[in-house]
Amino acid sequence: MKDSEQKVSMVNKNIAKLEKSLVEVTIQVPWVDLAPLWDATLAKLGAEIELPGFRKGAAPANMVEQNLGAKMQDEFLKVAMPQFLIEALKGTDIIPIDYPQYQLTTFAKGSDLQYKARVTNRPQVIIGDYKTIKASKPAPKPVTEEEVTKVVDDLFKRWSARAGAKPVAPIQSGPIDSTNGGGSISFQSAATQPASDDVVKNALPNDEFAIAMGATNLVDLKAKIRKDLEDQINYNSELDFEEAILQEVEKITQVELPDILVADELNRMLVSLQRKVADMGLLMEDYLKGQNETMDGLKAKWMPQAEKNVRMELGLAEIARMENVQISDPELQAEIDKIQDNRVKQQFQQQEPRLQLRHALRQTRTLNLLKGLVNGA
Repeated sequence: MKDSEQKVSMVNKNIAKLEKSLVEVTIQVPWVDLAPLWDATLAKLGAEIELPGFRKGAAPANMVEQNLGAKMQDEFLKVAMPQFLIEALKGTDIIPIDYPQYQLTTFAKGSDLQYKARVTNRPQVIIGDYKTIKASKPAPKPVTEEEVTKVVDDLFKRWSARAGAKPVAPIQSGPIDSTNGGGSISFQSAATQPASDDVVKNALPNDEFAIAMGATNLVDLKAKIRKDLEDQINYNSELDFEEAILQEVEKITQVELPDILVADELNRMLVSLQRKVADMGLLMEDYLKGQNETMDGLKAKWMPQAEKNVRMELGLAEIARMENVQISDPELQAEIDKIQDNRVKQQFQQQEPRLQLRHALRQTRTLNLLKGLVNGA
């Protein structure tokens, strides 16, 4: 534990650095520094209060304060404790990465405010020689004719089952129920006529089917499917390459992991699993039962991977700092402007989502920098 006694203006503080990047700040603020904030809080609350015999916001301050009772002190502390914590941390090397936890020691109007605040400091990260990282990019496997044929056959079976009839040439009628086949392939409007199960079972993919799928003919459909498969293989190959680089970053990163970051990563992993389970039409409780697993057991099993993920993230962020990787305001806004959903876009009017997006873009740019170094090695 490392303690330091300092004084900021008339605010006394004591900073104690604990394990795993935890920091406890003990703060004492004299009433002379608190009085203006008390009056401002009272005025703000009083503007919303309507007392008998007075217009809304026109009641005397002493009557408003008496009417508010304990709420007055609660609202005052909500403003005062964060404000004086920020002042206490000015000029220090403490950069909080989570929300502070406050513990009131003593306070009454006209007296000093004494309290403690516990925060997680941004941990010190030591990174090895990232410019010599070695990672190989696997050569994409060529798409085989068998793979293309399998996709065509699967699509044809699904399309035939959906139609429940033998497909014929499209006509100028209203669109039927359709679904996206993925990539550049999609179901289009097509008329159907009744057919026996034997006819559908014995039918083979043809140009009529290909046209219904959005291609000009069967040859064109196969070409589109091959292109989609090649794009997917190249995409997965790029992801594997990036993962290999990040694994190397994790190996050369030394840091004492803050508990809060590991807990956040575990929660992120669990939320991802919950979404997948929901997509399968299952309840999380039923899924865990089927796996003979518990939530606590899952967390324990995933803990090492969560720690690796956090170490990887912190290492990449440290490289970004060392390389002075920045995301400008216009670049950030350009990404926000790409969002089509206005409700989602409006969220980025708040500061926290903008900070998170800027960080994600910075991490991506740093990873691209590392990919360039590896490719140039």
